[in-house]
Amino acid sequence: MIVRNILVFPCGSEIGLEVYRSVKYSSHFNLIGGSSVDDHGKFVFSNYIGDIPFIDSPCFIDKIKEIVRDKGIDAIYPTMDSVIAVLKKHEIEIGCKIVSSDLETVEICLSKSRTYKTLKGTVNTPKVYEQHEINIFPVFAKPDIGYGSRGVKLITSKQELEEHSKKNKNVLYCEYLSGDEYTVDCFTDKKGKLMFYLPRQRRRIQKGISVNTIEVPDNKGEFKEIVERINNRIKFRGAWFVQLKRDDNNILTILEIAARFGGSSSLSRAKGVNFSLLSLYDAFDYETEIIQNNYVVEVDRALNNKYKIDLSYNEVFVDFDDCILIKEEINTNLIAFIFQCINRNIKITLLTRHKNDIETSLGKYRILNVFDRIIHIKDKTPKSYYIDNKNSILIDDSFAERQDVWKNKKIAVFSPDMIDCLI
Repeated sequence: MIVRNILVFPCGSEIGLEVYRSVKYSSHFNLIGGSSVDDHGKFVFSNYIGDIPFIDSPCFIDKIKEIVRDKGIDAIYPTMDSVIAVLKKHEIEIGCKIVSSDLETVEICLSKSRTYKTLKGTVNTPKVYEQHEINIFPVFAKPDIGYGSRGVKLITSKQELEEHSKKNKNVLYCEYLSGDEYTVDCFTDKKGKLMFYLPRQRRRIQKGISVNTIEVPDNKGEFKEIVERINNRIKFRGAWFVQLKRDDNNILTILEIAARFGGSSSLSRAKGVNFSLLSLYDAFDYETEIIQNNYVVEVDRALNNKYKIDLSYNEVFVDFDDCILIKEEINTNLIAFIFQCINRNIKITLLTRHKNDIETSLGKYRILNVFDRIIHIKDKTPKSYYIDNKNSILIDDSFAERQDVWKNKKIAVFSPDMIDCLI
């Protein structure tokens, strides 16, 4: 597979930073960050383009076309709803792939009124009132076009309603839903097949972003039924999510959907489901498969992610090429994890198909004595053959190697982008 150049725009958004964390270890994609305003993305992306015009600027598309031409961009990964809509509308003119669902789906997701109209009769949607109809409070006011908590307000009286309506236009007045709130992260492949869904409860929310979230079991299949119905009604491709809330009767009701992954979908990545990579591979028409580790993850966010995993192990099997060594440089994040294991008396076994003399290569990078044992495979024997500890994990960049061990040894497997959840 050739290396593809991917422009992430805007790269400093929460979604843009998660794309970076998800793809930075891949040998198949080269990320280039772009932004209209210098922010955290400038410090994260080593390849960075600033001062890109805002999307409502008359020269925005021309500037994007120039970047695509000059930088050899193969695809743009847009990270905000309004940006997705503008870029998808001009996809042919821009001259590269825009990683998202089709334009009709993007426009449905952009408007809550159109979302509710499209899904009415398919899933439970909130009651929407005309202003003159409202005589029971509270009601929930939110912009027709917008995301997160931007512009939302709980209206508790007639006077408050009148004051709000004078100052705000294009607002929906919806029934107030008093129950628990959830996000369901989903992935649909190029054939329209719903490959994955994971419901999680939004337990603490700041500025519309779930800063504490934990996956919830779908024992009754109610989340699955909802996302399957939505997927059958709306044509998604790649990552998407739906936000739901329970009404007074405990019925799950839709709040909004988006044709992108959610801000806290890193929870799924910690289980082995990388929405950014899956969406990129799918956009370039590769077949995708998913493996999901069997443990519960809770994510708590305070600018940086911290993971809590109910997983114990006393040995780590780890690969060398494109794992410990990436692009002729040591993966310092993985080495940090290895030394964390050493501090905790966890055994480290190098399991590699390295083409050269492995001890010479380890000596070159000064890590020869880090490992408790070295297993150098020189034939096509599957790595699962060498996994002799049921209380272990595997770290390997190869999906095929991880899938082999996951299927045959039933242990948790990790790719390099998942190491953050182990540290």
